[in-house]
Amino acid sequence: MNAGKLPPYIGASDKVILFDGVCKLCNAWSNFIIKHDRQRIFKLCSVQSEEGKKILLHFGLPSNSYETMLYVEGNQSFQKSDAFFQVMAKLGYPWKTVCIFRVIPKPIRDWMYDRIALNRYSLFGEYDYCTLPSPDHEARFLDAKQ
Repeated sequence: MNAGKLPPYIGASDKVILFDGVCKLCNAWSNFIIKHDRQRIFKLCSVQSEEGKKILLHFGLPSNSYETMLYVEGNQSFQKSDAFFQVMAKLGYPWKTVCIFRVIPKPIRDWMYDRIALNRYSLFGEYDYCTLPSPDHEARFLDAKQ
């Protein structure tokens, strides 16, 4: 399909985390990234944004409902537990220590991930709208206009 081709708005060295912008858990995850990504290697992007929808479509994923975080590095994408571990490894110590759980077989890791992802609204709640970044965090979000 788009093998080898860069997704829209993403450069070859970009590291982008797509998340559900109305999910309270996902917003907490984004705030965690902003706080602990001291080297500012990640950009964040809501799946509800125009940029997010185009990136999802690039990888052949639905843009109207999405049940997992997507991590994009250049032209590669990672989902579910693989996405989580990719991000945690790049955050450095002490966060990368959770990568020890990669020893759990992928089907089991993804099953556990799905239990949380599929029930995230009932477990953690949701916003009626996508929350907007505060002005000091705005540069951390992928923006087609940048």
